[in-house]
Amino acid sequence: MNGILLRLSAPLMSFGEHAAFHYRDTLPFPARSALIGLFAAADGRSREEALTPDPDSHKVPYTDLEFTVRIDRPGHRHTDYHTAGGGRPHKQGLRTSSGGYRAQNKSTLISRRVYLADAVFTLAVQGPDPLLEHLIQRLEQPAFAPYLGRRACVPDEPLVLRGPHPDPVGQLRHGIPLSLAAPPPPGQATVPVDFIWEHQPDHVPAAPSHREVADVPADFTHARRLHHTRHVWRTTEALPAALYAARPPIEALTAYIQQDTP
Repeated sequence: MNGILLRLSAPLMSFGEHAAFHYRDTLPFPARSALIGLFAAADGRSREEALTPDPDSHKVPYTDLEFTVRIDRPGHRHTDYHTAGGGRPHKQGLRTSSGGYRAQNKSTLISRRVYLADAVFTLAVQGPDPLLEHLIQRLEQPAFAPYLGRRACVPDEPLVLRGPHPDPVGQLRHGIPLSLAAPPPPGQATVPVDFIWEHQPDHVPAAPSHREVADVPADFTHARRLHHTRHVWRTTEALPAALYAARPPIEALTAYIQQDTP
């Protein structure tokens, strides 16, 4: 399948799987729900309409997309000690589930929110050509501002690298500049880079499923938020060390974007 190539980079990003109430976790790689939410926001869809079936095909949008993730930099886990509602007068603070107000001595709600700091992921998004063309157009001119998991996590530029491309996974392995945490040692021909696959990769037929994740969105609305599970596979690939792009990588990325698509 053809695919488009995206680069997710930001000072902070977060991809919650079991995030709820006082503790908001993050997966170590982009969640499928976060990516579909990114596309739906760019398309101008509200939470209530993000997964509304197409009236002609009756298919839920984005279900035909397949994601392959290259982990350029895994980043570092950063936990934010977050408070809300503290110091406000009674009946101006946080409400309870019954509709009243929290007691004055319990007015502060404390939560811990986990982020990935200084992470970079490069993605191949494969799917039907009409859908890919539509996504490219909307990502370049989004209806709602894109963010990586939480609204404060604004992505760096460039977000869109290329597409549609006939061999997007090949570009991950041999074409797109690498934003590594450190340069490869002198004289080293290859560097190990981790990949996340939605299906068992053909070149590693014996690879076991890495883990099961609950990040397939069934409903984005606040009151009925629901996700199904999927299996993902993780492999370590030997990529050419020559792909390394020194910081800041914008010149190498710009040169890649400006190449003629084969």
